[in-house]
Amino acid sequence: MQLVDLATSLVRNLEPETAHRATIQAMKRGLGVPAQRPPGADTHKVKLPVSGLELPNPIGLAAGFDKNAEAFSAMLGFGFGFVECGTVTPQPQPGNPTPRLFRLNEDRAVINRMGFNNEGLEGFVDRLSAREQGEGKVGANVGANKTSEDFVADYITGMKAVWRYADYITLNISSPNTPGLRDLQGKSALEDLLGRCGEAGKALASAHGFLPVFLKVAPDLKDVQIADIAAAAKAAPYLHGLIISNTTLARPVTLRSPHKGETGGLSGTPLMEPSTRVLAAFKGEIGDSLDLIGAGGVASVEDVWAKLAAGAQAVQLYSALVFEGPGLIARILAEL
Repeated sequence: MQLVDLATSLVRNLEPETAHRATIQAMKRGLGVPAQRPPGADTHKVKLPVSGLELPNPIGLAAGFDKNAEAFSAMLGFGFGFVECGTVTPQPQPGNPTPRLFRLNEDRAVINRMGFNNEGLEGFVDRLSAREQGEGKVGANVGANKTSEDFVADYITGMKAVWRYADYITLNISSPNTPGLRDLQGKSALEDLLGRCGEAGKALASAHGFLPVFLKVAPDLKDVQIADIAAAAKAAPYLHGLIISNTTLARPVTLRSPHKGETGGLSGTPLMEPSTRVLAAFKGEIGDSLDLIGAGGVASVEDVWAKLAAGAQAVQLYSALVFEGPGLIARILAEL
């Protein structure tokens, strides 16, 4: 892992998006990927009670790293218990103008305004369908195209495309970088989305077999919004869990980086406390009705335990890899 972490240090000298592309290309070629999963990767098994997902360990890779399902095998090799690919939209889209990704080194944080840049469902599904049987748990995070006239229809299109090839699906309605997307968290819009996607999920399950569906929400929610989302989620015809949370639009006064004023979603260490607070609030509303996956700011074994204590059955991380490298996963597993 020392060579991998050295490579991470070298890549950090590149412009952030260039570094990300270089990392994905290296992963696709197997460069620096361990020949074997690290100790502990398959000995901290957990089964999520509602979705039935059986994970070799509770540490997952959040969506955003492997947008086009190109490097999930490599990331599983570093020890992740599950990897979530995407966000993928029905049609390819370039995303927002560059620069759109910023490292806040002083704050161990990242701001992005990527805008669901991805190559679309066709290649995503081709790569996902070609994965080896039993190599690990891989989820598909689906979203809507920026120019779509019916966001919900895009989610259903995504569900239909990936259903037979993923281990679970996440409906991402909480990115702050697609105009109008977070409006889907509103009570009536969310009920419509969960109703239509739920009926589609029931039909797909009948035709192709059961597959868990999760909903990814924002951390920037008031108590009444949390209660409304929780009520809609519990009443949904086909939904098994929530991922809490996406990036935040908030800017804590403690931020020191010169990039702190950039537009976009903030992730990393400053998100740990507020996202965990929202996670605990959802647990209070939902109880054991749905599975909860905690995301936002996870960078250590202490952070993992904090998310689990707040009500999560599993966690996800991504931004910490920017600063710690993929060797972080082996270190967390060793301390679990």
